[in-house]
Amino acid sequence: MPARIYRPSKTAMSSGTARTRHWVLEYASDTAREVDPLMGWTSNADTQSQVRLRFATKEAALEYAKEHGIEATVVDPKTRKPNVRPRGYGENFATDRRGAWTH
Repeated sequence: MPARIYRPSKTAMSSGTARTRHWVLEYASDTAREVDPLMGWTSNADTQSQVRLRFATKEAALEYAKEHGIEATVVDPKTRKPNVRPRGYGENFATDRRGAWTH
């Protein structure tokens, strides 16, 4: 059963980086999702698609996949430069501002 090893990116709704430091091994689904006619929920008969394993490092995830005979593909994260200003948020309200306050 194929799997994917990746490091999750931060959510679009927050600027925090929680839950982005671990590597995740996630199984790919073998069967297509189906719509339940009564409730309208989408479901899948494959229970492996619900499994998400977290690892501290990429090497640990690859070692686990190798030990258990899992075909895993690694998706490396795209990192971005942190946006840190020298004086931070307090600079917006400093009394020694050089430029005019504009809004």
